Amino acid sequence: MDGLRWLLLFFGLLVIAGVYLYSRRDKTKPEETSEVTPARVEPTLDASEEEPVVEEVDDPTEMPAEAGPQKIVTLRLIGRNKNPFKGDELILSMRGIGLRHGKFGIFHRYDGNDESRTIFSAASLVEPGSFDLANIKDQQIPGISLFLVLPGPVESVEGFDLMMAAARALAQTLDGELLDESGSTLSIQRERYLREEIIQFQLSG
Repeated sequence: MDGLRWLLLFFGLLVIAGVYLYSRRDKTKPEETSEVTPARVEPTLDASEEEPVVEEVDDPTEMPAEAGPQKIVTLRLIGRNKNPFKGDELILSMRGIGLRHGKFGIFHRYDGNDESRTIFSAASLVEPGSFDLANIKDQQIPGISLFLVLPGPVESVEGFDLMMAAARALAQTLDGELLDESGSTLSIQRERYLREEIIQFQLSG
């Protein structure tokens, strides 16, 4: 019995020693760490992080200039004592001072022969303002409106002087009466006032 007891004790010690040594070996063994290199992820932007889109702007030197302020000066020519003008006589008188029938069916004074450079125009007081040249001999026209759009192809004051000269020539030829834009008789004082307004407009431009 004593031998068996010692034998069991011996085997028990061996087991304990084996367990101890095994545990020691596990502690001293370097831990194998498998470092997994993360896969490369390309950076992405969600909708809130999108880069702003920069729109290309044309060269300002190639862009059309913004239209500046305009001024319209208007005169009226009516028959004296409100007698209408004969259509054919009126047309011949306008042509006689250099006006030409053109765009919108009205008459224009051009700067030279360039029809894109209108100094002033003349329209009938009968709506829509155009002249029906095919039936002009049968027409009685109560008057015309002469108007100047500034700035124009010539200096503003020069354009006004040209329109005034044409209006006076027509008034003399047709025995007509000149009125301002409100329908009042065009006095010398009113003409001077209009001219001064145009000078100020020209200087402000």
